[in-house]
This record gives sequence, C-alpha cells and structure tokens, in this order.
Amino acid sequence: MKDQEQKRLSSSKPEQEVELTPEEIVDRVKEALAKHDQSALRYEFFKNHPYDQAKIYIKLSDEERRLLYQYISARELADVYDVLDEDEQEDIIDYLEAMDDQYAANMLGEMYRDNAADILKKFSPNKIVHYMRLIPIEQAEKIKTLMDYEDETAGAIMTTEFVQIKANQTIKSAMTLVRAKAENAETIYYLYVVDDDSRLVGVLTLRDLITSDANRLVSEAMSPRVVTVSVDDNQQDVARTIQDYDFLAIPVIEATGELLGIITVDDILDVMDEEAVADYSGLAGVSVDEPYQTPVKSAQSRLPWLITLLFLGMGTSTLIGHFEDMISEVATLSLFITLITGTSGNAGTQSLAVAVRKIANPDNEESTFLQLIFRELFTGLICGLITGGTIFLIITLWQKNMVLGLVVGVAMLCAITVANLAGSIIPLLMDRLGFDPAVASGPFITTLSDLTSVLIYFSIASQFLLYLS
Repeated sequence: MKDQEQKRLSSSKPEQEVELTPEEIVDRVKEALAKHDQSALRYEFFKNHPYDQAKIYIKLSDEERRLLYQYISARELADVYDVLDEDEQEDIIDYLEAMDDQYAANMLGEMYRDNAADILKKFSPNKIVHYMRLIPIEQAEKIKTLMDYEDETAGAIMTTEFVQIKANQTIKSAMTLVRAKAENAETIYYLYVVDDDSRLVGVLTLRDLITSDANRLVSEAMSPRVVTVSVDDNQQDVARTIQDYDFLAIPVIEATGELLGIITVDDILDVMDEEAVADYSGLAGVSVDEPYQTPVKSAQSRLPWLITLLFLGMGTSTLIGHFEDMISEVATLSLFITLITGTSGNAGTQSLAVAVRKIANPDNEESTFLQLIFRELFTGLICGLITGGTIFLIITLWQKNMVLGLVVGVAMLCAITVANLAGSIIPLLMDRLGFDPAVASGPFITTLSDLTSVLIYFSIASQFLLYLS
C-alpha cells in the first residue's frame, strides 16, 4: 500500500471549494484537457485520492488519455495503475498500447514489481520482451523473477519491495535504513530481520523500533518466532494464514529459509475476492471471465455444461417415460414430479454450498470428510421429515388421499436426504482427487437430484400402486 504524496498547485487552489460529485470532477478534468490547461488539469486530477484518480482515468476517452500523458509523468501514472482493480485491468492492454512504448515502460518500471508483473502477464510474449528491453535492467530482472512463479502461488502474489534489517545492527542504524527505504516499500509496519546469508531470523514491528533504545541490538529487540509461508504455497492457504493471524503482511521464504518477499493484506483481499468469484461462478457453471467476454465467447464457455446437462436431463425424461403406464393409470402422480425434483435440487445446492465453504475453510482437515457427511445426512433427514410431513398433510387434505400423501411425503424425505449427501460427497471426492470442487456446480447437482428424485418417487409409488388406483 503506497504512501503517495499528493501534488497540489497552490496558484490554482481556491481557499474553499464546494464538494463535487464524481461526475463533476471528471467533467472538470475533461474540461481542463480540452483547454490544454496543464495547471488546472494537475490540480483537478491530483487533489483526489489515487483510487479516485484511477476512476477518473478509466472514464476518459482514448484521445483524452493521450493528452493526459503529456501533462503527468510516468512516475505519477504508476501510482494510478497500482490501485486499478482487477476488473478494470481488463482494458489495460488497450491503454498501454495507446501510449508511447518508452512512456509505458517507464510507468511499468515505476510501479510496484508485483503489480507490474501482473500487468505484463496480460501481454503476448513478444510484447513482454519488448517492454522488458525498455525497462531498466535491474528492475526488469526483478519483475521477470516474479513472473516466473506459478500462478496462484505465494511467489506469484508477493512483492519484493520491503524493508529487511540485519540482526547484528543497532536500533539506531536500523531506523536510518528504514528512513532511506520507506518511500519505496509497500509497508514498513513489519521489519524483517535476516542474518548474513539473508535467512529470516526474526521480525520487528515499527512500534518496537520506535520505542526501543537506540543503542540496543536488533537481535535483542526482535521476536524470533515468525509465521511464514513458502514461495510455492497456494494463495488460498496464504490468505487463510493471514486471516487467522490478523497480519498486515507475511514473509515468503524458500526451502533454505532465505527471505524472498512479502505478501501484504491488500493483495490477500484481492485473492479472497478472486476465490469468492471463482466459487460463485463454479456453483453457477460459468467462467469467471464471462462478464468481460463477447456473447460468442460466453456461449462457447456455457455450451459444454449445457450439453452435458442436456444428456443428463434426457436420462430423467427417459426414466419418466419408463413409468408412463403408471402415470397413465394414476395421472395424479404427475402433479408432484416437479415439486419433488425442485425441492431436492434446492436441497442439493444448499449442501453443495456448505461443502465448498467447508473445503475452502477447513477447521480440522483430518475429520472434515466424515464430519461433513454425517452432518449433511442428519440435516437432510431433519429437513426431509419436516418437508415430507408438511406435504403429506397438504396432499391428504387437498386430494383426500392419505396414501398419495404418504407416497409423496416419503419420496420427499428420501429425495432430500439423497440430494444432501450428493451435494456434500461429490465436491469432497473431487477435492480429494485433486480436482476443483467448484466443478460440481449447482446445475450439475440440481440435474442429478432430478434424476435420483424421479427414480425414488416412482419406485415408492409402484409399491402402493394398488391403493393409489
């Protein structure tokens, strides 16, 4: 999280300004650009928080952005790009390609390296090489190192801009070092202590640094117990660790104990949002990138699921056709097919959501599987008994047929219980086999529940056919 110095031009700043709406601020920036008024443009743009500057930036037209580049430096624009949201970064390729290549490279070189690496990954290999040649060699090498880490790992989301101090130096010299490096560090709340081989040996908070005696050694003031993550750890595990310990940042080390970088809480918030979107999209059976795709691309991503579910649904239709004679003999049975399939599908989706949540946030990994299965079994039985009992009373009073009410009620009990088990077992099995549990999406569980509930319903009805007739 960068501490950006806000730029203001006193000559154009009024003593008191009425608070403007975001739309009015954008209009003022556009007006200053149209008039080529650099002083007014810089005042209207830089008086805002970097996040608001980013919002203004994306609302400008291509021509207005090209004018903006003439009045603000690549260093100043880097602060804007550092706070662009992930969804706003979808247009970054177009934004950068509209810039002068050297200006774009200078801007990337001024950004935090982890953010610059994320942006460069969006480009083709040839374009990446082109920009890397224009970025200063030392900075380009550090950015490339971050790009080489596998996606969704600690290495891929860490930053190498942090403050590390030596265990054998004094608090006074450490304070001097912090003052020198603070401007370019993402956070200075935690100071990581390393030995002569760059191995992490302790941590010192900024509060400890300020309150400790100036002549005291860092090794005496630091805490030797440091919670770390490995460079190859999955980003979900890193997010869970930061959440559990309420950290603002966590160090990333390799197998030898060498400190490679840190992961800050703002990056973890992005990870948590990304994982939540992925889980929600998985439950709906759609791609996480679909909001940014063309209708043709969206259709291509949805069709495999729809076709698969179509064939599974045909199995349900075939099953109903198998009981066609029974339905023709007792036509009333057809009234409750959708009632049972719909309710069991809803129950299965609820169980699926709980299972995916449990997988994402395990309390006790050794007992998660059995505990969740038994929990969902008993939950299904309770829900099934109450729902089945309710529909039994309704049908008995409505149709004046206790046997029909009993058939539908028992079928509802069994269908909900089976759907609950399927909704929990399938994603757990997929997780154990190394597949993404979100693949067991809501539409799949719902269609599977339709198939099983129809089989249960007519199997029970066939046992009471004599009384129903």
